[in-house]
This record gives sequence, C-alpha cells and structure tokens, in this order.
Amino acid sequence: MHSRFTAILIALSAAALFGATTPVAKVLLGAMPPFMLAGLFYLGSGIGLGAVIVCRRLARPANVTEGNGLSVSALPWFAGAIVAGGVAGPALLMLGLADTPAATSALLLNLEGVLTALIAWIVFRENVDRLVFLGMAAIVAGGVVLSWQPDAARASGVSGGAVLIVLACGCWAIDNNLTRKIATADAAVIACVKGLAAGATNFGIALAMGAHVPAPRELAVAMTTGFGGYGVSLVLFVIALRHLGTARTGAYFSVAPVFGVALSLAIWPRAPGSAFWIAAGLMALGLWLHVRERHAHEHTHERLEHAHRHTHDEHHRHEHDFPYSGDEPHTHAHVHLPITHSHAHFPDIHHRHSHERS
Repeated sequence: MHSRFTAILIALSAAALFGATTPVAKVLLGAMPPFMLAGLFYLGSGIGLGAVIVCRRLARPANVTEGNGLSVSALPWFAGAIVAGGVAGPALLMLGLADTPAATSALLLNLEGVLTALIAWIVFRENVDRLVFLGMAAIVAGGVVLSWQPDAARASGVSGGAVLIVLACGCWAIDNNLTRKIATADAAVIACVKGLAAGATNFGIALAMGAHVPAPRELAVAMTTGFGGYGVSLVLFVIALRHLGTARTGAYFSVAPVFGVALSLAIWPRAPGSAFWIAAGLMALGLWLHVRERHAHEHTHERLEHAHRHTHDEHHRHEHDFPYSGDEPHTHAHVHLPITHSHAHFPDIHHRHSHERS
C-alpha cells in the first residue's frame, strides 16, 4: 500500500495536470467551440492512454497488471461516471469559460473537491471529520466571494459563466464518487475507456452542431493537453482514490486551481482584484485544514476479497495458492480475514467502514 505521503503527492500531481488545462482551454476556445474542445480533450486522453496500455502490456509479463479488470456489476457505476464527468462536466466547463476570466475560473474549480466530499459524506457515508468540514466551509466561502458580481445585470449577482462552472464541478463530484466504486480496477483502462467514450460523444455533438475539425496545430495542442490534463491526471486521481478515499482525494485535488491561476496570470499578465485575493485566502485556509486532519480509532475489517496491486503490509498477511517468487508489489486476487485493530487511516479500499455518530 502506498504511504500517506506518496498518495498525497499522487493526488497533488493529478491536480497540477488538471489545473493547467483551464488557461489552455481558454486560449483554444477562440479557435473552436466548447463541445469540439471537450471532445478533443477526451479523445487525446483516450487515444494517448490506449497507446500507453499497449506499450505497457508489450513490455511486461502477461501476469503483471496495474489492477484487476472491471466486473459486470461495476459497469453501471462506470457508465454513470462517464456521463456525469466525461460528457456533462467538460461541456459545462467549456461554456462557462467563455464568459468567465481564466484566473477566476481556475480558482472556482476548487468547489469540485467540496462537492465531492459532501456527496461522499452524505450519500456514501464516508467519514468526514471536523477539520475537513471546516475546510469545506472555507472553500465554499471563497467560491461565493469569487463569483459574486454586485454590478452585474442579473438579479442574483452571480455570473452565468460562474454558475456553469459550479455545475461542472457538481458533475465531476458525482463522477468522483461513482469512480470510487471501481477504484481497484486498472486506472489506465478506466481513464482510457472514459476518454474514448466521452470524447466520441462530445466530438459527435460538436459535428452535429455544425462545428468543423480545427487546423492541425490546434488539433494537436488540444489532444496533447487532454492526454496530460484529463488522461494522466485521471489515472493518478484513481490511484490516489484507492489510498485516501473520495473526500480526502477530492480535498487535495482542490489545489488544481492554484496551478491554473499561475499559468493563466503568466498568459494574461495583470494584477488580480481584491476579491480574488480574499477568495484565494479562504480557499488556502480550507486546504490547510484538510491537510491537518488526522483520523484514528479502533475498527474492524470484515472479510473482503478483491484484487489490486499491493505489498505485504499489515493489511496483506495472506498465503499464496500459486508459485510466488517473493517479488512485490504484485497483483492477484486475495482474501482479507476479519481483524480488529487501531491505527491512523483513511477511507481507502480497505477502510470503508461505518462510524458511530454522536
């Protein structure tokens, strides 16, 4: 099992790659419509990861994999993740970016982590401690400050573009929680299939609406950006999801806008307004509270059988019913026998237990 530090670095790397796509998307929206851009982002992700999977399987023995395959029972969860996060989310984001400054859009995307944690807590009953809750509240407050426009000609005072970006965050939050149900499967395969399905859907919608395939230069930039920001980023996110749980991974992923802001201010140099800095401060406070959270108590593991890449740590003390060379990490189906103990942990794939609520 990954150490906590390694898993956090993986989540932050996923955030960095995804955050960098926002200002690039802002530039590309001048050359192509939103659905075409979303389609190319995901097609670049799916095709690029498909090539990686082929190369990986040619280079490794047939019995070495990143994780187990998708079961039939997991397909509905996977389909829901594709529709929410691969079709609706990107399209809403592209439409929102057309009416929202890039730096503001990048910070507003922090709400994805908050909504992810709320769904994990309320719907899937994942434990969220006091510091995580307070951190979410700070991030929400930052989002309100960031999107509030008192001079706008709208009764709500919130820009339409900001609302679309928030809705995109909601779609990705649903996607993250559905992906939680299939997180032990091969992360590259999950991201590849999702990219191909979502990319083909968005690309088809764009063509049906009269869009044309962009020039080779814009096409290459969009697909390359999608490979890194949507493909590799999702692979890393799924791996972090296994070891940190949905709410915690979403919290660390919330730093994505920091990387987007840095890149967008480099592309369009100008001093941000006071609302920007107030929102940034509130969101930074929220992330700091997330990082400080610790969770430890006596808990019981029920019998569990699954397959994933692992080392023989305290949760993997099992025998092998096949010739074992001693190499690890390795992947095979294995059984966890019931055990009760106490240690610091997260709601990872081995700690999805209920908690008594006072």
